[in-house]
Amino acid sequence: MFDGRKIILASQSARRRELMKYLFDDFEVRPSDADETAPVGVSAEEIPEILSVRKALAVAKDCPEALVIGCDTVVVLDGVIFGKPEDEAEAFLMLKTLSGRTHRVVSGVCMSCEGKTMSFSQVTEVSFYSLSDGDILKYIADCPPLDKAGSYGIQDKGGLFVREIRGDHYNVIGFPVARLKVELERFEKILKS
Repeated sequence: MFDGRKIILASQSARRRELMKYLFDDFEVRPSDADETAPVGVSAEEIPEILSVRKALAVAKDCPEALVIGCDTVVVLDGVIFGKPEDEAEAFLMLKTLSGRTHRVVSGVCMSCEGKTMSFSQVTEVSFYSLSDGDILKYIADCPPLDKAGSYGIQDKGGLFVREIRGDHYNVIGFPVARLKVELERFEKILKS
């Protein structure tokens, strides 16, 4: 897939970098400097795809022949975005709000190459058990949540909060690699046509 072409991941996420290795042995990491301000008048679930396009295009402008992949992930509950918390107090409030409820994890992914782009969104529903204040405080102490949308990581002890998941597990980590593989195959055919 995309043999001989430079592959660039437009993200600084260590988790995305690890998952990208499922698809490519050799790729470059080049974080995007794109504006990540959410556009006004757009639903919470549309925002990750819009931001993923911005990220991919910001990197692709300097290397148009490369395959650039951008991604953005948010947690959504009742139409409200739970992004990365500013501090531990906000992380506590987020987790308290998610406790005992079902939220949606939405990732937007964009592929850009030779002036062409293709993007998609992936949604996974995650249901939490009811969490005590002690559960939340222990998690925050053990697994710093400030770099995680929704203040938790399913790949660490945050997985202990999860009662049920409906959809792609990797999407909750922040990179829907199985869907990306399928979409990359489609995108490669478009580029060759």
